[in-house]
Amino acid sequence: MELLLPAARAAAAEAGVEELDTVVVGAAGFATLGDALRAELPDALARELGVRTVALAADAVTAYVGALGPRPGVVLTAGTGLIAVGTDLREWRRADGWGHLLGDCGGGAWIGRAGLEAALRAHDGRDGGSAPLLAGAERQFGQVRGLPGMLYPRTDRPAVLASFAPRVAACAADDPVAADILRAAARHMAESAAAVCPADGTPGLALTGGLFSMGDPLLVPLGEELAGRLPHARRVPAEGDPLDGSVRIAGALAADRFPLPTGTAMLCVVRRP
Repeated sequence: MELLLPAARAAAAEAGVEELDTVVVGAAGFATLGDALRAELPDALARELGVRTVALAADAVTAYVGALGPRPGVVLTAGTGLIAVGTDLREWRRADGWGHLLGDCGGGAWIGRAGLEAALRAHDGRDGGSAPLLAGAERQFGQVRGLPGMLYPRTDRPAVLASFAPRVAACAADDPVAADILRAAARHMAESAAAVCPADGTPGLALTGGLFSMGDPLLVPLGEELAGRLPHARRVPAEGDPLDGSVRIAGALAADRFPLPTGTAMLCVVRRP
């Protein structure tokens, strides 16, 4: 609340809004770790700001609504981690987003870790190694024998791993090991998207997140994998970002026209008289 209340008040002041009726909070962890927040935040926001309607959403949901709006489809969000969210407007479905130790397969940390593993294989002389990735790892981190001591104690380990993903993409044109890593990442992404995409109709399919700025080395194999697994889905550009999604959710709630499924850990709406 020490962080949330000043931010809400500042946003309201910047927008020229004197009285807040509806607040949407989108945050990582709501779907799996947000029980206490879902129990406490609505009362706290009502008490401190006079808010009558509160929507608590997983950040993947606000990303979905920002990208596709209130229509059936799937949104694949890839940055340091990876998550796919889909809906048929009756229920939300999610795949992956389990963090770098248990999942996030195909995300930036996953690609970076795979690239560093290939570098260490080359350092050891094992099969599956990549001399270009070894050279890139040494340029970025120094002698690779020091990687475990440098990497394992860090609390920002996923971000450090993900920082190596662009080097994997840079090597992919000339290095089959790097290209195979990105092909595997694309396959994991498509698997997650297929797991949550509505089976009927022509659902929308959008990509969001900074990982896709790596361009063709990732996007070309991903396009091939998605076409093979989801031939009925229609690729569309993302209309907006998660902040746009939060604004869309707030507007729909304020207008009492809300077609998205609620009442779950993915999206919980609390209304007060």
